[in-house]
Amino acid sequence: MSTIEYLRIYADENGCSHFESKCINLEANDYAPPAPALNTSTLAAADNYTFLELPVGWYGDWHPTPVRQWLIFMTGKCEFEAGDGERAISKAGDVVMLDDTSGKGHQTKVLGDEPVWIAAIHFS
Repeated sequence: MSTIEYLRIYADENGCSHFESKCINLEANDYAPPAPALNTSTLAAADNYTFLELPVGWYGDWHPTPVRQWLIFMTGKCEFEAGDGERAISKAGDVVMLDDTSGKGHQTKVLGDEPVWIAAIHFS
């Protein structure tokens, strides 16, 4: 079995955001027969998707996420800061679940000289 590790940003009962490292389990499935089996996660519903570009120098001061969403980083690098002061850097290839829909939220800052392209998948 394979896994995909991701960073979850969530709010506690007092509205303070935190980081949590989690994993998605992948198991062999006949996803696209007659192609050979490949590793997949459990299917889950999604509501919408959008692509985002955070330009070089972009900074998002404290804000909760507007909707629960997966962020899949395609280019660039940014730093998240949680309400508890912890910081994490996400870069191309990383996956983040934004789940802090209430409270103070988090800060986001683009690092380096490359814009950040993100595929955002909204879910309930």
